[in-house]
Amino acid sequence: MSAGPSPFVPPAQPGPPTPPASPTVPEPGTRLAGAVLTVAAVLVGLMAGLFFAFDVSVMPGLAAGDERTYVTAMRAFNRAIDGNPLFGTVFLLALVAAALSAVLEFRGGRRAVALWVGAAAVAYLVVLLLTFTVNIPLNNELAGGGDVSGMKDFGIVERFRTTWVTTNIIRTLLCTTALAALARALLLHGRRTR
Repeated sequence: MSAGPSPFVPPAQPGPPTPPASPTVPEPGTRLAGAVLTVAAVLVGLMAGLFFAFDVSVMPGLAAGDERTYVTAMRAFNRAIDGNPLFGTVFLLALVAAALSAVLEFRGGRRAVALWVGAAAVAYLVVLLLTFTVNIPLNNELAGGGDVSGMKDFGIVERFRTTWVTTNIIRTLLCTTALAALARALLLHGRRTR
């Protein structure tokens, strides 16, 4: 009786150890693009918060008072904002950061991210256009109305209660939309750079 093949199969000899997976090397410029995108989101968020605060507290509070108080308070708010370099920096740099971020993302090959950031930049650009064409001219008209104690025509107050307030609500919505787009862009950017 002949012996058949042995059922015992020797274990396979281990090969050389598998080297650990090397971490993914981020594409050039990814960190800079991420930093600029983060700055854009923070700046747009600050502006959205400012406009929202006017919508829900400042303007309704002023509307509850008389016209002279309305004019005096709005003039004081406008002087405080206009004379504040930090506000001016945030207000304008938000658009610069968003536009630069869109360019960096596009050049880095992250087209979907660039589209979201570009949409945010366009929405914020409309905010600037509304500010310079509607809100600032009304602010200037209010400031040039003379001494509030001698004012007889308070038509400017009615224009603030209608046009200025409505435009500010639109600015809030646009800034919030831009912020949401930047949040989406940050999420996509993070996925692409893991």
